[in-house]
Amino acid sequence: MEEAGVALTDDAIAKIRGMIQSGALPPGARLPTEQQLSVQMGISRSGVREAVKVLEAARVLDVRRGDGTYVTSLAPRLLLEGLGFALELLRDDTLLEVMEVRRMLEPVATGVAALRITDEDLDELSKILDDMRSAADDAERLIQYDAAFHRTVAAVTGNETLTSLLDGLSGQTLRARVWRGLIEGNSSHITLAEHEAIYHALRDRDPLLAQASALMHVNTSESWLRAVLAAPPEEPADSVAPQRSQRSTANP
Repeated sequence: MEEAGVALTDDAIAKIRGMIQSGALPPGARLPTEQQLSVQMGISRSGVREAVKVLEAARVLDVRRGDGTYVTSLAPRLLLEGLGFALELLRDDTLLEVMEVRRMLEPVATGVAALRITDEDLDELSKILDDMRSAADDAERLIQYDAAFHRTVAAVTGNETLTSLLDGLSGQTLRARVWRGLIEGNSSHITLAEHEAIYHALRDRDPLLAQASALMHVNTSESWLRAVLAAPPEEPADSVAPQRSQRSTANP
């Protein structure tokens, strides 16, 4: 019985999604009532109800109590919002896969940003860098400024889907692990310098240098994360900090 209920819910989800994809229910449209959908799709009201709950959680539908259920804007930032939450639940061995995907996307995005960045964008990045320097020993503040820096760079591309993906790939848990390790290992100044290198490449509107700077930044982040994940839980972070001469200290 339970499997049958799941199948009905999946069927209802597929049919509602099909209506949205076909344009029958465009962004902002109000859905028919639960009873009307049940008759229209030939599915029980309970199946429709569960499907709406699932699609609401996925930010596809917006249930307004006392008003009705509406299709959301379907904007990438909305639909991909759950990506960051899902990545927070990944196990340690899978975090390295996340870093690999970030390495594939972020350098290219930074190179594109170098061609599109404005003076106003550069002013904003400069201010964020100042904030990062003032918070060099405060992991919580650095996590916030680091996220703001990379989000600003990604947003310069004008590609909302790419911006949302990169924001999700650089979740708070991953940033926290890297930054706290850097601070405990007295290496935060190195990652700050790499943020500055990205900024200077963007200021020069040099896409190749911007891409290379971002690649170095992500690569060293990955190296640090590997070291942190390989360390025994009871071992202090500074005892596993990569040597500077090997350029393996990471950057969030």
